[in-house]
Amino acid sequence: MFERKNRILLKELVKTDFKLRYQGSAIGYLWSVLKPLMLFAVMYVVFIYFLRFGADVPHFAVAMLLGMVLWQFFTETTNLGMMSIVGRGDLLRKLSFPTHIIVVAVSINALINLLINLIIVLIFGLINGVDISRYAFLTPLLLIELYAFSLGVAFILATVYVRFRDIGPIWEVLLQVGMYMTPLIYPITLVINVNQTIAKMLMLSPIAQIIQDMRHLLTSPVNLTTWQMIHRNWLVAIPYLLPFVVLIIGFLIFDKNSKKFAETI
Repeated sequence: MFERKNRILLKELVKTDFKLRYQGSAIGYLWSVLKPLMLFAVMYVVFIYFLRFGADVPHFAVAMLLGMVLWQFFTETTNLGMMSIVGRGDLLRKLSFPTHIIVVAVSINALINLLINLIIVLIFGLINGVDISRYAFLTPLLLIELYAFSLGVAFILATVYVRFRDIGPIWEVLLQVGMYMTPLIYPITLVINVNQTIAKMLMLSPIAQIIQDMRHLLTSPVNLTTWQMIHRNWLVAIPYLLPFVVLIIGFLIFDKNSKKFAETI
């Protein structure tokens, strides 16, 4: 449990980061909603209107928007988390507190944006008459899984970035590769039609599993999930367990190196 002073510090860091992010912009906090919507508009025109991706999947436009919002959370948490320790170097040298609070504060900010965007997606989905599953109440469990995975990766990146700033552009490239290897702008059925083995391999990714599960629950049961595509229990369990393994490993790596952060920065 956090001590009271650490909870207060976490709260103040979250508020400060949220204010600084949109400081000086004309429309301020609205960018947290407009950014994914503008990106969605471009991708909708290119991949759905012209290339006809997802024509066999009901409400694929909503499914794509949902996937983009979830991917944006992962990108935001890992990118900002990676740079958070270096960006707060002055604070580390002045105060003594659990260093992981800095990364957690960044992740909570990203989580706030995610929840706002999910409300937009839900409204958009209801307008389009999506087929919400009766098991939609399981959605928070998927959000916990996504948060755990994103925070775990952020811990690892933040640790490495303190010593090796080259990890920044490398991670940017890896995110681009990851986006195209995730059924985000295309349905997984498109991959299945080409090669079922590759499709199953892609669905072992926690991000792909989370996106498809969320789509299955909130847009249409036609969206295939990992447990529908893979019939070996031990394989199916991998993407569901991996986020929590990554979180534990990431925190341990971060905690082991955190005492040297102030002097290294």
